[in-house]
Amino acid sequence: MRIRGRRSLGSQPVFDLGLAEHHNFFLANGTLAANCFNKSHSVAYGYVTYQTAYLKANYPVAYMAALLSAVSDDRDKIQRYIATCASMGIAVLPPDLNRSGVHFTPFERQILFGLAAVRNVGENAIANLLAARAAGPFQSLADLCTRVDTRIVNKKALEALIQTGALDALQANRQQLMMDLEPTLDWAHRKAKDKQSGQGSLFEVLGGGTAFDATPSGPAVPDYDPQEKLRLEKELLGFYLSDHPLKQTQERAKWLAPTNLADVAEKPAGSAITAVAIVLEFREIATRKGDTMAALTFEDLTGSAEAVIFPKTYARLRSQFPTESRLLLWGKVDFREDQRCQLIVEDVQPADEARMVKVELPLERALNRQDLHRLQEILQQCGGEGKGKIPVLASLGYSGKMVRFGQQFWVLDEQQTVAALAQAGFAAATLGLMA
Repeated sequence: MRIRGRRSLGSQPVFDLGLAEHHNFFLANGTLAANCFNKSHSVAYGYVTYQTAYLKANYPVAYMAALLSAVSDDRDKIQRYIATCASMGIAVLPPDLNRSGVHFTPFERQILFGLAAVRNVGENAIANLLAARAAGPFQSLADLCTRVDTRIVNKKALEALIQTGALDALQANRQQLMMDLEPTLDWAHRKAKDKQSGQGSLFEVLGGGTAFDATPSGPAVPDYDPQEKLRLEKELLGFYLSDHPLKQTQERAKWLAPTNLADVAEKPAGSAITAVAIVLEFREIATRKGDTMAALTFEDLTGSAEAVIFPKTYARLRSQFPTESRLLLWGKVDFREDQRCQLIVEDVQPADEARMVKVELPLERALNRQDLHRLQEILQQCGGEGKGKIPVLASLGYSGKMVRFGQQFWVLDEQQTVAALAQAGFAAATLGLMA
């Protein structure tokens, strides 16, 4: 083993053998002690890897619930693992007041969001809720308000639980629960005060309190619209759970834009990416020259990524960025001076307008070199020398699979391409991103 140099660490000489600093020491008897990731390490890590794989394969719901709980303070990792759960067929649901625990809770083939993840619901409030629930599940908003200490589980905490869906099993109309909350809390406070003072309704004494002491409610209102439900979930949980603005695009997005934002940081600088995402945050920045550029945060089903749009590009695209708009974006991976990854956006298109070209390729044509050569010629002619941004897919009817052609075969105009393919005897059509 070649020794590259000698340094001093306190009173002990330290040798750099190509490993991290301060790993190699001369002991008092002159023996060199080195941490070289020896066999014992390899065996230990291999055994842990085997155990982890076994648990994930045989107890996937419990395993993913434990993994989510372990990274509960890391929003990016949670979002990525929620996407992993979706790919495994495991639904991650909003919290449920009668079933959720403090952390992520496995339940059959589902995982319930933990109560601790809901903003404005503190540890003391959760402890009080769980203690009250130990006597039996909550039956209604009124039952909940009379059984918990509303000085601890206060109005703000109850509003957060309602708006994240934790009370959906009691009443599916979240906006109605919000309207009912204040009069129900007032009613519960009066009952608690009467109980403390030893007073009570004559009908309670006679055993008919529930019939004559009806719980109050607010005026009848319709439920929140789906977009408002998602907005409140995002605000209080940090995630879209009951749905996602991009879920409708999930399958076709794999054909059109195979890049997941969670994977962008692993790509080398300069890599071209195409992604379908929503705009989470957006702000304009004035450059030293007085030009206007933009800084954004994009999100897809797997995670988020920061991005910038330089002045010339922003002047062309500035009308495309309302918050929470769904976009198809093209860009390149870049790393800032602090090594944080960001995207340099080169172009965007509303996801609703995104198009693809699908060409049917039966087995006999897929095996015919002349047909394949003719198909290649048409796509190259319609591609504008590699400038095309419309993907082309081949539907392999004999295998039931869909194959996306390389970016060098993407085209400029979907209608022109479909017409050219039809003239050559290929069955082709356009597809939108929205299923």
